[in-house]
Amino acid sequence: MRIGLNGTALVQRASIDAIAEHAQAAAADGFASYWLAELPTGGFDALTALAAAGTRVPEIELGTAVVPTFPRHPIALAAQALTVDSWLGGRLTLGVGLSHAAMMASLGISFDRPIRHLREYLSILAPLLADGKVSFRGELLAGEATLFKPPARRIPLVVAALGPQALAVAGTLADGTTLAWVGPRTIRSHIVPRLREAAERAGRPAPRVIATLPICATDDAPRVRTLVAKTLAMYGELPSYRAMFEREGVAGPGDVAMVGNESQLRAQIAELADAGVTDFAASEFTPTLEDRTRTRALLKSALR
Repeated sequence: MRIGLNGTALVQRASIDAIAEHAQAAAADGFASYWLAELPTGGFDALTALAAAGTRVPEIELGTAVVPTFPRHPIALAAQALTVDSWLGGRLTLGVGLSHAAMMASLGISFDRPIRHLREYLSILAPLLADGKVSFRGELLAGEATLFKPPARRIPLVVAALGPQALAVAGTLADGTTLAWVGPRTIRSHIVPRLREAAERAGRPAPRVIATLPICATDDAPRVRTLVAKTLAMYGELPSYRAMFEREGVAGPGDVAMVGNESQLRAQIAELADAGVTDFAASEFTPTLEDRTRTRALLKSALR
């Protein structure tokens, strides 16, 4: 299992310098990848941020986890992704996802027929990322395009997918899934089997399963879990995540976070790999300097 870092906790600072410094440290410490989410109303574009930060971080995979699909036509997103990938020298992985009805409502965008939207979106986006051509007309979306220049390589495409229908679409039309707030029990019993089955039916290679969870090395787990539950409570209110918490048998974000001493965290990381995770994109949730130092040391030790 490859281990990377998810820097989304820094996104609200809207600082290229902060992202670049975090990604530089990740590369220097030997992590395999660096991921950023895009919050639809935050005014900070993840792809642009990765392009700018990538000039200072020349040797690490950079990916979005995720860019919401509804606000951007797939041809427009393909153009941006291809431009960024060219600037980065072929290191981008594009992660996309539906986001959430509540977040789209703040943009005045309907969340109607999300699975149909996702299937049609990927039917336009994926061919453009692969060979620069598409001719598609669906019920909700259409795309006719031949790019000025064919892609130098096929940009890897992963999709945030949690429910059975979304997993079937991701396995059929993309290279895998990128997960947030999904524990190992649910990954093993729900995510991986459905995703692999869809990929096999479509004749695609074994899919990537990229999992992001908060992690903190500490001897005071109740303190940290309480903070996670309090500061990240909004995620427990979103229906798609709530369904994953229920599958996992936990109450909410504080319970699925990876928190404990070094021995306990090594066991939790191993459990993710055993569940079928191919990439762990750790989100360091570290309230104190000691937490931060211990957590980074633990993650670096897991690279070996």
